[in-house]
Amino acid sequence: MQPAKSLHAASCADDYDPNSLPVDKARQLIRDFLVPITGTERVHIRAALGRVLGEDVISPLAVPAHDNSAMDGYAVRFADLKPEGETVLRVVGTAFAGAPFRGQVGPGECVRIMTGAMIPAGTDTVIMQERVESDGHTARIAAGQKAGQNIRRAGEDLKPGQVVLARGTHLRPAELGLLASLGIGEVTVFRRLRVAFFSTGDELVSIGTPLGEGQIYDSNRYTLYGMLMRLGCEVIDLGVVRDDPAALEKTFNEAAAMADVVITSGGVSVGEADFTKDLMGKLGEVVFWKIAMKPGRPLAYGKIKGAHFFGLPGNPVSVMVTFYEFVREALLVLMGRRDVAPLPTFKVRCVTPLKKSPGRTEFQRGILFQEPSGEWVVRVTGDQGSGILRSMAEANCFIVLPEAQANLPADALVEVQLMEGLT
Repeated sequence: MQPAKSLHAASCADDYDPNSLPVDKARQLIRDFLVPITGTERVHIRAALGRVLGEDVISPLAVPAHDNSAMDGYAVRFADLKPEGETVLRVVGTAFAGAPFRGQVGPGECVRIMTGAMIPAGTDTVIMQERVESDGHTARIAAGQKAGQNIRRAGEDLKPGQVVLARGTHLRPAELGLLASLGIGEVTVFRRLRVAFFSTGDELVSIGTPLGEGQIYDSNRYTLYGMLMRLGCEVIDLGVVRDDPAALEKTFNEAAAMADVVITSGGVSVGEADFTKDLMGKLGEVVFWKIAMKPGRPLAYGKIKGAHFFGLPGNPVSVMVTFYEFVREALLVLMGRRDVAPLPTFKVRCVTPLKKSPGRTEFQRGILFQEPSGEWVVRVTGDQGSGILRSMAEANCFIVLPEAQANLPADALVEVQLMEGLT
């Protein structure tokens, strides 16, 4: 693995502009600084769902363990089959999965066999039952069979000593089943990524507290909590921190000491009470603090005493969009995942007109749906204001409009990025 680029090197790059960074450039800059965690632990496979494998898993046995039948039928000696015309063989027994036929099959004999049963000694071909007529004592087999057909060979799936799952694999239900099929009950996984987060702002109030004049309930900590939990992080909620430099500095130091990643919402735009940027200059380094995107232009990324820092905007929609587009991928890399790639997009027709000014990449909230004709199309959720969290609750996708794009009429083709499954 290449060592992470220094923050200073990024800030000195010829094409680097921290005031107006294109979306793709910001993603790449973040990726350049990420080094996955290394701590691991042993867990039972039932506790491993959603975790990241911390070491290669080597197969201790062959899968399948023995040659077995791929279907219900008759196990025969191919040499007994006539090249033309019907072959009649004597049925000498039955082989079941888990209860093999123990005898030796001689010339002119065959064995009734079930799917998954061991191939009886002396046989080398399985005839599917639909190609056989049998009265229980004899089997009449049609011509045109192939030697070795319908047999699953020992080790054709996995061989002893083979790497079954590589370090960095995301463990899904299929992987748990694969581990169980090898008799493996425990695996080594990377420890959970520790993420500390808090909101900033004198106007914010936690739920359960009556609202005062000019105050609002803090929703950002709850959307962040949900997104982080769905990624499998160990979350540390530090609550709401007031717009006070001393309080913010104390919280930043505490967060960086206990977590791999620190995420804040609010306090990164240019305003009298926005202290985050100045504190970052004092406590750590900032790679960038503004992105040429909408919503979510004020987005800071840097490091505080070894912890990665993401300063997200304060508007509820902007928090979620910037998390989906930047933070999510970074956290997956830090977790040790080896399958991290840019989120895919695909083109569909947008049935509503779109308002867009050139100059920034936009992530408008959309609803992808199927028309009676069967065509999949998309429409916007309505007002795209960055404070309208309802637009995220109603949406199932982002409509991604490139930086140079202007207004679009109804029925134009647009790029769509699905939300479901992201976090």
